[in-house]
Amino acid sequence: MLLDGVAVSDPDDPIASLRRAAERRSEKREQVDDIGLETLRTVADAYRDVETLLDRYEERITDRDDLEGYIEFRERLTEVLEALDADIRHSEAFVDANDALTTGVTSTLSTSDVDRARAALDPVRNDASLLDAWQSARDDYRSARHEAERHEAELRDRVEELERVRELGAADLDAPTQDIRVPIESYNDAVTDAFNRFLRDASARDVLEFLETATAYPLVELPAPPAPLRDYLHTASVGTEPVSVLVEYAEYSRSKLDHYVSDPQSFQAAVGPHTRLLATLSADPLTVEWPPKPASELRWRMRELVAAVGRFADEETVALARAVRALTERDDYDRLRDAAVAREVLTDEQRARLKRGAVEEELEAKRAAAEDVAACLDEHPPLDE
Repeated sequence: MLLDGVAVSDPDDPIASLRRAAERRSEKREQVDDIGLETLRTVADAYRDVETLLDRYEERITDRDDLEGYIEFRERLTEVLEALDADIRHSEAFVDANDALTTGVTSTLSTSDVDRARAALDPVRNDASLLDAWQSARDDYRSARHEAERHEAELRDRVEELERVRELGAADLDAPTQDIRVPIESYNDAVTDAFNRFLRDASARDVLEFLETATAYPLVELPAPPAPLRDYLHTASVGTEPVSVLVEYAEYSRSKLDHYVSDPQSFQAAVGPHTRLLATLSADPLTVEWPPKPASELRWRMRELVAAVGRFADEETVALARAVRALTERDDYDRLRDAAVAREVLTDEQRARLKRGAVEEELEAKRAAAEDVAACLDEHPPLDE
Protein backbone atom coordinates (compact mmCIF):
# COMPACT_ATOMS: atom_id res chain seq x y z
CA MET A 1 0.00 0.00 0.00
CA LEU A 2 1.39 3.38 -1.00
CA LEU A 3 1.62 6.07 1.67
CA ASP A 4 0.33 9.62 1.28
CA GLY A 5 3.56 11.31 2.22
CA VAL A 6 3.62 9.76 5.67
CA ALA A 7 7.15 9.82 7.00
CA VAL A 8 8.73 6.62 8.24
CA SER A 9 8.81 6.54 12.02
CA ASP A 10 12.18 7.95 13.06
CA PRO A 11 13.51 6.36 16.26
CA ASP A 12 15.92 8.26 18.49
CA ASP A 13 18.79 8.44 15.98
CA PRO A 14 19.63 4.74 15.55
CA ILE A 15 23.08 5.58 14.18
CA ALA A 16 24.02 7.59 17.26
CA SER A 17 22.50 4.92 19.51
CA LEU A 18 24.53 2.18 17.85
CA ARG A 19 27.73 4.20 18.06
CA ARG A 20 27.14 4.93 21.76
CA ALA A 21 26.45 1.26 22.42
CA ALA A 22 29.58 0.27 20.49
CA GLU A 23 31.70 2.75 22.45
CA ARG A 24 30.39 1.50 25.79
CA ARG A 25 30.91 -2.13 24.77
CA SER A 26 34.47 -1.36 23.68
CA GLU A 27 35.16 0.42 26.98
CA LYS A 28 33.87 -2.51 29.04
CA ARG A 29 35.67 -4.96 26.80
CA GLU A 30 38.99 -3.23 27.51
CA GLN A 31 38.34 -3.34 31.24
CA VAL A 32 37.47 -7.03 31.02
CA ASP A 33 40.56 -7.77 28.91
CA ASP A 34 42.80 -6.05 31.46
CA ILE A 35 41.73 -8.64 34.01
CA GLY A 36 40.82 -11.60 31.83
CA LEU A 37 37.33 -12.85 31.05
CA GLU A 38 37.74 -16.28 32.61
CA THR A 39 39.35 -14.77 35.71
CA LEU A 40 36.39 -12.44 36.09
CA ARG A 41 33.91 -15.25 35.61
CA THR A 42 35.61 -17.35 38.27
CA VAL A 43 35.63 -14.47 40.76
CA ALA A 44 32.04 -13.50 39.96
CA ASP A 45 30.80 -17.07 40.40
CA ALA A 46 32.56 -17.35 43.76
CA TYR A 47 31.19 -13.99 44.90
CA ARG A 48 27.63 -14.93 43.95
CA ASP A 49 27.94 -18.23 45.81
CA VAL A 50 29.03 -16.46 49.00
CA GLU A 51 26.51 -13.64 48.63
CA THR A 52 23.71 -16.14 48.07
CA LEU A 53 24.62 -17.89 51.32
CA LEU A 54 24.66 -14.58 53.17
CA ASP A 55 21.25 -13.61 51.84
CA ARG A 56 19.79 -16.99 52.71
CA TYR A 57 21.26 -17.38 56.21
CA GLU A 58 21.66 -13.82 57.50
CA GLU A 59 18.65 -13.97 59.82
CA ARG A 60 19.61 -17.37 61.20
CA ILE A 61 23.29 -16.69 61.81
CA THR A 62 22.48 -13.50 63.73
CA ASP A 63 19.88 -15.29 65.85
CA ARG A 64 21.41 -16.29 69.22
CA ASP A 65 18.87 -19.12 69.54
CA ASP A 66 19.65 -20.71 66.15
CA LEU A 67 22.98 -22.45 66.64
CA GLU A 68 21.94 -25.09 64.13
CA GLY A 69 21.50 -22.41 61.48
CA TYR A 70 24.98 -21.04 62.13
CA ILE A 71 26.56 -24.49 61.92
CA GLU A 72 24.73 -25.24 58.69
CA PHE A 73 25.88 -21.89 57.27
CA ARG A 74 29.51 -22.53 58.22
CA GLU A 75 29.47 -25.95 56.61
CA ARG A 76 28.16 -24.59 53.33
CA LEU A 77 30.46 -21.56 53.36
CA THR A 78 33.44 -23.82 54.01
CA GLU A 79 32.45 -26.00 51.05
CA VAL A 80 32.36 -22.92 48.80
CA LEU A 81 35.65 -21.46 50.00
CA GLU A 82 37.56 -24.75 49.94
CA ALA A 83 36.51 -25.26 46.33
CA LEU A 84 38.25 -22.02 45.31
CA ASP A 85 41.73 -22.07 43.82
CA ALA A 86 44.36 -20.77 46.20
CA ASP A 87 45.48 -18.17 43.66
CA ILE A 88 42.00 -16.87 42.87
CA ARG A 89 41.91 -13.13 42.25
CA HIS A 90 41.20 -11.14 45.46
CA SER A 91 41.74 -14.26 47.55
CA GLU A 92 42.38 -12.04 50.57
CA ALA A 93 38.84 -10.66 50.26
CA PHE A 94 37.40 -14.13 50.70
CA VAL A 95 39.72 -14.76 53.64
CA ASP A 96 38.70 -11.50 55.31
CA ALA A 97 35.03 -12.22 54.73
CA ASN A 98 35.44 -15.68 56.21
CA ASP A 99 37.18 -14.23 59.27
CA ALA A 100 34.34 -11.80 59.79
CA LEU A 101 31.87 -14.67 59.64
CA THR A 102 33.72 -16.86 62.12
CA THR A 103 32.52 -16.64 65.72
CA GLY A 104 34.50 -16.85 68.86
CA VAL A 105 33.23 -18.42 72.03
CA THR A 106 29.76 -16.92 71.63
CA SER A 107 28.98 -19.04 68.56
CA THR A 108 26.85 -16.26 67.16
CA LEU A 109 27.23 -13.38 64.73
CA SER A 110 25.94 -9.84 64.76
CA THR A 111 24.63 -7.81 61.86
CA SER A 112 27.84 -5.78 62.04
CA ASP A 113 29.82 -9.00 61.43
CA VAL A 114 27.77 -9.64 58.30
CA ASP A 115 28.27 -6.03 57.21
CA ARG A 116 32.05 -6.40 57.68
CA ALA A 117 32.00 -9.57 55.58
CA ARG A 118 30.13 -7.82 52.81
CA ALA A 119 32.51 -4.87 52.96
CA ALA A 120 35.45 -7.28 52.70
CA LEU A 121 33.90 -8.64 49.51
CA ASP A 122 33.81 -5.21 47.85
CA PRO A 123 36.74 -5.98 45.48
CA VAL A 124 35.12 -9.16 44.16
CA ARG A 125 31.73 -7.47 44.08
CA ASN A 126 33.25 -4.83 41.81
CA ASP A 127 34.60 -7.55 39.53
CA ALA A 128 31.17 -9.19 39.38
CA SER A 129 29.61 -5.82 38.59
CA LEU A 130 32.13 -5.28 35.80
CA LEU A 131 31.23 -8.64 34.30
CA ASP A 132 27.53 -7.73 34.51
CA ALA A 133 28.22 -4.33 32.95
CA TRP A 134 30.15 -5.96 30.11
CA GLN A 135 27.31 -8.39 29.42
CA SER A 136 24.80 -5.56 29.63
CA ALA A 137 26.89 -3.54 27.16
CA ARG A 138 26.88 -6.49 24.77
CA ASP A 139 23.11 -6.83 25.10
CA ASP A 140 22.65 -3.11 24.52
CA TYR A 141 24.88 -3.33 21.46
CA ARG A 142 22.82 -6.17 20.04
CA SER A 143 19.61 -4.25 20.68
CA ALA A 144 20.97 -1.07 19.12
CA ARG A 145 22.19 -2.98 16.09
CA HIS A 146 18.85 -4.75 15.73
CA GLU A 147 17.06 -1.39 15.89
CA ALA A 148 19.40 0.01 13.24
CA GLU A 149 18.70 -3.00 10.99
CA ARG A 150 14.97 -2.55 11.49
CA HIS A 151 15.23 1.16 10.70
CA GLU A 152 17.27 0.48 7.56
CA ALA A 153 14.66 -2.04 6.37
CA GLU A 154 11.92 0.50 7.03
CA LEU A 155 13.81 3.12 5.04
CA ARG A 156 14.37 0.68 2.16
CA ASP A 157 10.65 -0.11 2.10
CA ARG A 158 9.84 3.58 1.98
CA VAL A 159 12.33 4.09 -0.85
CA GLU A 160 10.59 1.34 -2.83
CA GLU A 161 7.21 2.96 -2.20
CA LEU A 162 8.45 6.36 -3.30
CA GLU A 163 10.07 4.90 -6.40
CA ARG A 164 6.74 3.27 -7.25
CA VAL A 165 4.90 6.57 -6.72
CA ARG A 166 7.42 8.30 -8.99
CA GLU A 167 7.02 5.56 -11.59
CA LEU A 168 3.24 5.86 -11.50
CA GLY A 169 3.55 9.63 -11.69
CA ALA A 170 5.16 9.19 -15.09
CA ALA A 171 2.10 7.34 -16.42
CA ASP A 172 -0.08 8.91 -19.10
CA LEU A 173 -3.21 9.62 -17.08
CA ASP A 174 -5.04 10.68 -20.25
CA ALA A 175 -4.50 7.29 -21.90
CA PRO A 176 -7.75 5.58 -23.04
CA THR A 177 -7.85 2.89 -20.35
CA GLN A 178 -11.39 1.99 -21.41
CA ASP A 179 -9.79 0.15 -24.34
CA ILE A 180 -8.74 -2.60 -21.94
CA ARG A 181 -11.31 -2.04 -19.21
CA VAL A 182 -14.40 -2.63 -21.35
CA PRO A 183 -13.27 -6.08 -22.63
CA ILE A 184 -12.31 -7.12 -19.09
CA GLU A 185 -15.63 -6.00 -17.60
CA SER A 186 -17.55 -7.69 -20.42
CA TYR A 187 -15.74 -10.95 -19.74
CA ASN A 188 -16.21 -10.65 -15.97
CA ASP A 189 -19.96 -10.10 -16.34
CA ALA A 190 -20.33 -12.99 -18.77
CA VAL A 191 -18.29 -15.51 -16.78
CA THR A 192 -20.08 -14.58 -13.56
CA ASP A 193 -23.48 -15.17 -15.17
CA ALA A 194 -22.29 -18.42 -16.77
CA PHE A 195 -20.85 -19.80 -13.54
CA ASN A 196 -23.94 -18.85 -11.55
CA ARG A 197 -26.09 -20.72 -14.09
CA PHE A 198 -23.75 -23.67 -13.86
CA LEU A 199 -24.07 -23.76 -10.07
CA ARG A 200 -27.84 -23.40 -10.30
CA ASP A 201 -28.52 -25.97 -13.00
CA ALA A 202 -25.72 -28.53 -12.92
CA SER A 203 -25.62 -31.46 -10.53
CA ALA A 204 -23.35 -31.23 -7.52
CA ARG A 205 -21.54 -34.22 -8.97
CA ASP A 206 -20.75 -32.27 -12.16
CA VAL A 207 -19.67 -29.22 -10.18
CA LEU A 208 -17.25 -31.30 -8.11
CA GLU A 209 -15.90 -32.91 -11.27
CA PHE A 210 -15.31 -29.44 -12.71
CA LEU A 211 -13.47 -28.36 -9.56
CA GLU A 212 -11.35 -31.49 -9.81
CA THR A 213 -10.51 -30.68 -13.43
CA ALA A 214 -9.71 -27.08 -12.51
CA THR A 215 -6.92 -28.22 -10.20
CA ALA A 216 -4.88 -28.61 -13.39
CA TYR A 217 -5.06 -24.82 -13.76
CA PRO A 218 -3.23 -23.38 -10.71
CA LEU A 219 -3.58 -19.79 -11.88
CA VAL A 220 -7.38 -20.08 -11.70
CA GLU A 221 -7.31 -20.74 -7.94
CA LEU A 222 -10.64 -22.49 -7.55
CA PRO A 223 -10.94 -24.61 -4.40
CA ALA A 224 -9.93 -28.24 -4.77
CA PRO A 225 -12.78 -30.65 -4.01
CA PRO A 226 -12.29 -32.69 -0.80
CA ALA A 227 -11.85 -36.35 -1.68
CA PRO A 228 -14.51 -37.69 0.75
CA LEU A 229 -17.11 -35.28 -0.66
CA ARG A 230 -16.17 -35.99 -4.26
CA ASP A 231 -16.27 -39.77 -3.76
CA TYR A 232 -19.60 -39.63 -1.95
CA LEU A 233 -21.30 -37.51 -4.62
CA HIS A 234 -19.91 -39.74 -7.36
CA THR A 235 -22.04 -42.67 -6.19
CA ALA A 236 -24.84 -41.27 -4.00
CA SER A 237 -28.12 -40.49 -5.72
CA VAL A 238 -28.22 -37.08 -4.03
CA GLY A 239 -25.20 -36.18 -6.14
CA THR A 240 -27.58 -35.44 -9.00
CA GLU A 241 -29.08 -32.54 -7.04
CA PRO A 242 -27.76 -28.97 -7.47
CA VAL A 243 -25.25 -27.62 -4.99
CA SER A 244 -27.85 -25.32 -3.43
CA VAL A 245 -30.00 -28.32 -2.51
CA LEU A 246 -27.09 -30.04 -0.77
CA VAL A 247 -26.39 -26.88 1.20
CA GLU A 248 -30.04 -26.77 2.26
CA TYR A 249 -30.07 -30.46 3.21
CA ALA A 250 -26.96 -29.95 5.33
CA GLU A 251 -29.00 -27.74 7.67
CA TYR A 252 -31.66 -30.42 8.26
CA SER A 253 -31.83 -32.58 11.34
CA ARG A 254 -31.14 -36.26 10.82
CA SER A 255 -34.81 -37.15 11.23
CA LYS A 256 -35.86 -34.60 8.60
CA LEU A 257 -32.96 -35.54 6.34
CA ASP A 258 -34.21 -39.13 6.39
CA HIS A 259 -37.03 -38.05 4.06
CA TYR A 260 -34.60 -36.79 1.39
CA VAL A 261 -31.53 -39.03 1.34
CA SER A 262 -31.16 -42.76 1.68
CA ASP A 263 -28.35 -42.65 4.25
CA PRO A 264 -28.48 -39.49 6.42
CA GLN A 265 -25.42 -40.49 8.43
CA SER A 266 -23.23 -40.87 5.34
CA PHE A 267 -24.58 -37.60 3.95
CA GLN A 268 -23.77 -35.67 7.11
CA ALA A 269 -20.31 -37.22 7.34
CA ALA A 270 -19.43 -36.43 3.72
CA VAL A 271 -21.24 -33.14 3.12
CA GLY A 272 -21.49 -31.57 6.57
CA PRO A 273 -17.82 -30.64 7.05
CA HIS A 274 -17.71 -29.05 3.58
CA THR A 275 -20.96 -27.11 3.57
CA ARG A 276 -19.14 -23.78 3.73
CA LEU A 277 -17.06 -24.65 0.67
CA LEU A 278 -20.21 -25.48 -1.30
CA ALA A 279 -22.11 -22.44 -0.05
CA THR A 280 -19.35 -19.98 -0.92
CA LEU A 281 -18.54 -21.19 -4.43
CA SER A 282 -18.45 -18.17 -6.72
CA ALA A 283 -17.08 -16.93 -10.02
CA ASP A 284 -14.54 -14.64 -8.33
CA PRO A 285 -11.53 -16.90 -9.08
CA LEU A 286 -12.59 -16.86 -12.75
CA THR A 287 -12.70 -13.08 -13.09
CA VAL A 288 -9.93 -10.60 -13.95
CA GLU A 289 -9.03 -7.93 -11.43
CA TRP A 290 -8.83 -4.22 -12.14
CA PRO A 291 -6.30 -2.84 -12.69
CA PRO A 292 -5.10 -5.97 -14.47
CA LYS A 293 -1.81 -7.76 -13.94
CA PRO A 294 1.23 -7.11 -16.15
CA ALA A 295 0.96 -8.54 -19.65
CA SER A 296 3.05 -11.67 -19.07
CA GLU A 297 1.09 -12.65 -15.93
CA LEU A 298 -2.32 -11.95 -17.41
CA ARG A 299 -1.46 -13.78 -20.63
CA TRP A 300 -0.65 -17.03 -18.83
CA ARG A 301 -3.65 -16.75 -16.54
CA MET A 302 -6.02 -16.15 -19.44
CA ARG A 303 -4.70 -19.24 -21.22
CA GLU A 304 -5.78 -21.29 -18.22
CA LEU A 305 -9.08 -19.41 -17.86
CA VAL A 306 -9.99 -20.06 -21.49
CA ALA A 307 -9.51 -23.79 -20.88
CA ALA A 308 -11.34 -23.80 -17.53
CA VAL A 309 -14.27 -21.61 -18.61
CA GLY A 310 -14.76 -23.76 -21.68
CA ARG A 311 -15.79 -26.60 -19.35
CA PHE A 312 -19.08 -24.96 -18.37
CA ALA A 313 -19.66 -21.71 -20.33
CA ASP A 314 -20.97 -21.04 -23.83
CA GLU A 315 -18.73 -20.14 -26.75
CA GLU A 316 -19.56 -16.46 -26.47
CA THR A 317 -18.13 -16.31 -22.95
CA VAL A 318 -15.05 -18.26 -24.01
CA ALA A 319 -14.59 -15.80 -26.88
CA LEU A 320 -14.65 -12.93 -24.41
CA ALA A 321 -11.93 -14.69 -22.40
CA ARG A 322 -9.85 -14.98 -25.57
CA ALA A 323 -10.42 -11.28 -26.21
CA VAL A 324 -8.96 -10.43 -22.81
CA ARG A 325 -5.97 -12.63 -23.55
CA ALA A 326 -5.50 -10.78 -26.83
CA LEU A 327 -5.24 -7.48 -24.95
CA THR A 328 -1.85 -8.57 -23.64
CA GLU A 329 -0.53 -8.61 -27.21
CA ARG A 330 -1.34 -4.95 -27.78
CA ASP A 331 1.66 -2.66 -28.20
CA ASP A 332 0.07 -0.12 -25.87
CA TYR A 333 -1.05 -2.58 -23.15
CA ASP A 334 1.70 -1.60 -20.71
CA ARG A 335 0.98 2.10 -21.21
CA LEU A 336 -2.75 1.61 -20.68
CA ARG A 337 -2.20 -0.62 -17.67
CA ASP A 338 0.23 1.85 -16.08
CA ALA A 339 -2.36 4.59 -16.52
CA ALA A 340 -5.04 2.40 -14.97
CA VAL A 341 -2.85 1.55 -12.00
CA ALA A 342 -1.89 5.19 -11.51
CA ARG A 343 -5.52 6.31 -11.55
CA GLU A 344 -6.47 3.57 -9.12
CA VAL A 345 -3.56 3.88 -6.72
CA LEU A 346 -2.32 7.45 -6.65
CA THR A 347 -4.16 9.73 -4.26
CA ASP A 348 -4.71 13.44 -4.79
CA GLU A 349 -2.11 14.14 -2.11
CA GLN A 350 0.47 11.96 -3.84
CA ARG A 351 -0.19 13.65 -7.17
CA ALA A 352 0.22 17.05 -5.53
CA ARG A 353 3.50 15.95 -3.91
CA LEU A 354 4.74 14.67 -7.25
CA LYS A 355 3.88 17.94 -8.92
CA ARG A 356 5.77 20.09 -6.42
CA GLY A 357 8.78 17.72 -6.28
CA ALA A 358 8.21 16.57 -2.71
CA VAL A 359 8.30 12.89 -3.66
CA GLU A 360 11.69 13.22 -5.35
CA GLU A 361 13.01 15.22 -2.40
CA GLU A 362 11.86 12.63 0.14
CA LEU A 363 13.16 9.81 -2.04
CA GLU A 364 16.65 11.29 -2.09
CA ALA A 365 16.57 11.91 1.66
CA LYS A 366 15.34 8.41 2.53
CA ARG A 367 17.82 6.77 0.17
CA ALA A 368 20.70 8.73 1.71
CA ALA A 369 19.48 7.90 5.22
CA ALA A 370 19.32 4.19 4.37
CA GLU A 371 22.88 4.29 3.03
CA ASP A 372 24.08 6.02 6.20
CA VAL A 373 22.50 3.36 8.40
CA ALA A 374 23.93 0.60 6.19
CA ALA A 375 27.41 2.12 6.46
CA CYS A 376 27.08 2.32 10.25
CA LEU A 377 26.04 -1.34 10.36
CA ASP A 378 29.09 -2.26 8.28
CA GLU A 379 31.29 -0.40 10.77
CA HIS A 380 29.72 -2.30 13.66
CA PRO A 381 29.34 -5.99 12.74
CA PRO A 382 27.32 -8.55 14.70
CA LEU A 383 28.90 -10.02 17.81
CA ASP A 384 30.50 -13.42 17.71
CA GLU A 385 28.74 -15.55 20.29
